[in-house]
Amino acid sequence: MRLRTAADRLKIEHSIIDGVREILERLLAENAGIRSVVPGVIRTVRDARGKARVRITVPTTNGWKAIALSAGARQELFVSTAMTKAELEQAFVRAAAK
Repeated sequence: MRLRTAADRLKIEHSIIDGVREILERLLAENAGIRSVVPGVIRTVRDARGKARVRITVPTTNGWKAIALSAGARQELFVSTAMTKAELEQAFVRAAAK
């Protein structure tokens, strides 16, 4: 199955929760070291209130898994990059602050 893309690096197979797409687009625009971001399944949760935020969780074969929280939902994000966890966390903080 071929994934739809936005700017060739943001793969869109599922919808993206409110507020997170803008963060991902800024993240990719500012960081050439990120090869791609693939948003995963969306699930409802009780603790996802307020501004959209992203938390890096575990390493994967080619990068990191992150969890985005916003509008009562959580979504897995698979980030393909060679960046360290600290570098990626800072990149997400910068992208979310704008």
